[in-house]
Amino acid sequence: MHRILMRAAFALALGAGSVAAQTLPLPQNLINLNSNEGAALLQDSEALQSYWPLSIQFVTQENQAFCGVASIVMVLNALAVPAPATPEFEPYKTFTQENVFTPATEKVLPQETLRKMGMTLDQVGGFISTYGVKAEVRHASETSLEEFRTLARDNLGAPNRHVIVNYLRKSIGQEKGGHISPLAAYDADTDRFLLLDVARYKYPPVWISAVELFNAMNTTDSDNQDRTRGFVLISR
Repeated sequence: MHRILMRAAFALALGAGSVAAQTLPLPQNLINLNSNEGAALLQDSEALQSYWPLSIQFVTQENQAFCGVASIVMVLNALAVPAPATPEFEPYKTFTQENVFTPATEKVLPQETLRKMGMTLDQVGGFISTYGVKAEVRHASETSLEEFRTLARDNLGAPNRHVIVNYLRKSIGQEKGGHISPLAAYDADTDRFLLLDVARYKYPPVWISAVELFNAMNTTDSDNQDRTRGFVLISR
């Protein structure tokens, strides 16, 4: 089983590496999944139920405003939510960063606006809720590190549950603004979460400490009425 996990970890990381051959250097506080230490953390993780379906559906955001869209597409496909027809893949159906938009999502956030401004935490919750899944939005200022750790760990360790986080990159030593990506696993020994960064051209999947991630979420977003960023708990 350990060997299978190791191979799976490297398959995911190397797949991301082929997309992101010239990614930015990682700060020392983050651990690349595509490393011996990163693979070992996955092997020892207590909560990684989310990892398996998400790793299969891992995508790169199509443009620099689509981190929320890419994260939502990953989660919808991982949850096996019925997808719309996709002409280029007929007769097969899957969510893409093009067909995920519907009249219902337009009411939450018009695609034209999204392409210019990106997506806020509350818009992530509202957008994915139009597909009949349960989405609980939690702003960091309204919770605590301990509650976030518990909720995220429990969701990552259960089937048909996922966590999308909205955080400030510069708070964790990356470049540089607000970003959205799904979590995939949690390692209790190191108190780190595995973050599947959808900007795969920029950074690889990384392990980040719960404290640093929470602090990065506990930052204000001027595009969301200066509310803090946070996380969305998603289940079907």
